[in-house]
Amino acid sequence: MPKRRKKKLGSYPTPLVVFSITLALVVIGLFGLLLLHAHKLSEQVRENLEVQVYLERNLPETELLRLQQDLEHQPYVAVKDGRAQIRFVSKEEGARQLLESTGEDFRTFLDDNPLRDAYALKVRPEYTDTMHLRQLSRSLSSQRGVFEIQYPKSLFDSINQNLTKISLLLVSFAAVLVLVVVILINNTIKLALFSQRFLIRSMQLVGATRFFIQQPFLRRATWQGFASGGLAALVLVALLQYAYLEVEQLKLLRDDRLIALLLVAVVGLGTIIGFLSSYRAVNKYLGVSLDELY
Repeated sequence: MPKRRKKKLGSYPTPLVVFSITLALVVIGLFGLLLLHAHKLSEQVRENLEVQVYLERNLPETELLRLQQDLEHQPYVAVKDGRAQIRFVSKEEGARQLLESTGEDFRTFLDDNPLRDAYALKVRPEYTDTMHLRQLSRSLSSQRGVFEIQYPKSLFDSINQNLTKISLLLVSFAAVLVLVVVILINNTIKLALFSQRFLIRSMQLVGATRFFIQQPFLRRATWQGFASGGLAALVLVALLQYAYLEVEQLKLLRDDRLIALLLVAVVGLGTIIGFLSSYRAVNKYLGVSLDELY
């Protein structure tokens, strides 16, 4: 029978450590991607809500143009592709929309169209809470040529409350997940350094300084954390591209800037945790007695 190769004193399970850290970082990265896409979805839901600005009757074209330009420069109006999200709804168009939604034509028993011209504007997500909507309504009402402001208050409130609850739940779960991942990576590196406790003691016995002993372990753990973060980032990118291919609608929630920041955070988290965990573990074995090493 071939002889099994014996492990050297202080052998370090590098592949196992890198695999374990990578797996833990992939888990937290996946949840981070879930948070980013959920945040983007909540923004789109809010941006699709409209505020109706009803106008005084018989406004001249110059007044309509002035009012539209004023609205376009307001900070609460949503902007997409460099254009303010405002559209003019004439009273004739409003009558057609009412006919399509109700199936009843009021023009059969009314001689005149009682509806008003209006501007329908979409609001930035940060202005859709109750306080900002009240301020927005007061600001619009003070505009010359504006008759009335209407928006689905109950719908706004319901969406804000539900999104707030979901956000708190996801953030709480994310905090717990980060804690679990940190503990898992810390224990992985601690167990890996357990096999090198006698090597650390041998270096102490020949007179090596504390810094000299720490340096190679910290450098190796830092690079392992960095490499694990890089591998985790690659896995996350591959999984994300696969998800976009399988579910086309997910691309609408894509935000490359935030995704890039998340990937950098994953790499940074792996690097930092690798360094700190190794630092704690090495210091532990530097301070224990010979009997406690067994």
